[in-house]
Amino acid sequence: MRRTVADMHTTGTHHHVLIIGGGNGGVSLAARLRRAGVRDIAVVEPRGHHEYKPLFSHVAGGTARASSTVRAQGDVMPKEVTWIEDAVTAVDPHTNSVSLVDGPGLTYDQLVVCPGIRNDWDRVPGLATAMESPSAASHYELGLANKASHLLRSITRGTVVFTQPAEPASCVGAGQKPMYQACDYWRATGVLDDIRVVMVVPTDAAFLPPFDAELDRKIAEYGIELRTRSELSSVDAAAREVVVSGPGRSETIRYDVLNVEPPQSAPDWIASSGLAGADDPGGFVEVDPRTLRHPRYPNVWSLGDAAATTNSKCGGALRKQTWVAARNVAAVLRGGEPTAHYDGYAVCPFTVSRSTVVWAEFDDHGRQKPTIPFLPRMYRENRLAWIFDRHVLPWVYWNLILTGRV
Repeated sequence: MRRTVADMHTTGTHHHVLIIGGGNGGVSLAARLRRAGVRDIAVVEPRGHHEYKPLFSHVAGGTARASSTVRAQGDVMPKEVTWIEDAVTAVDPHTNSVSLVDGPGLTYDQLVVCPGIRNDWDRVPGLATAMESPSAASHYELGLANKASHLLRSITRGTVVFTQPAEPASCVGAGQKPMYQACDYWRATGVLDDIRVVMVVPTDAAFLPPFDAELDRKIAEYGIELRTRSELSSVDAAAREVVVSGPGRSETIRYDVLNVEPPQSAPDWIASSGLAGADDPGGFVEVDPRTLRHPRYPNVWSLGDAAATTNSKCGGALRKQTWVAARNVAAVLRGGEPTAHYDGYAVCPFTVSRSTVVWAEFDDHGRQKPTIPFLPRMYRENRLAWIFDRHVLPWVYWNLILTGRV
């Protein structure tokens, strides 16, 4: 049920469960709650379209069409769930109320906060301007991913710089995915030797120890210059130069193409509403990282990128988080206590070529955590993981995850 601004004034504004955010977390959680028998669920989401963001890196890498990543929001919203097409400006957990941009205020019995994360284009001087220039793009927004695909496939010589921000960020390792696909394409078209590729990461290595050997092998194979313990400090779009800084050092690199994973942060209204922890500079929703319940407001829950959980933020973590949140919220509505626990699982499928993937599954301590223990070599480069990531998972997402079946 879609509730437009016009008819909000004639419909109820109190809901048993109010979910902020209609992305992966919000829609799949609503579907799980409906399957658990919960009634009167509303989802607040201002966007009229729903995106499958894991494919954005494939769009940038030239292995997926942009149209395959988007569907109408109304088409994915679970039946008998109210869709409120509006944006949240504030939450008052003391009065169990939510303020909206256009519609009247809402009240709730249980609140789930999962609005996702915000791309902070203005945090790096010159970055926002660069995104409007002809030579810079990003695969963290769909329009820019299309632009990146064109730029990466058109260049035949010069310098290409890829950057990855420090955490917190959504699927932070995804900053590398278009790079490997582009390198594979350049090698196949015979121009790789004429292209200097620079990858900037804030960590001591490409990713995590269990998977670094595979990534380092591909980095060496493609001749990529890896800048560790470094971050993008500024961009001069007119001069096509970036400044990359690390501990006690700074380097200026001139680029022909720049592909950026932007710095990210929580929506401002989370901290101003008092939902963030006092010692959390990022302003993410304070939660018990296992039950996903707020420690100070027992009828508030959070999951996904906006939650201050201990796991690496990624879409793969949401599958387990929504299962936990649905069971716990349903239990509380029945008068019980939360008993389901999230185990810190995360996953990052590294597309290390245009036909192979390193399937990195890990917990919140950086240890391997394979979903299928009898396939332990999925963390090695393989074709099966590519097929699963590129073709199977999108179908599973649209047909099973968003409907609360898995």
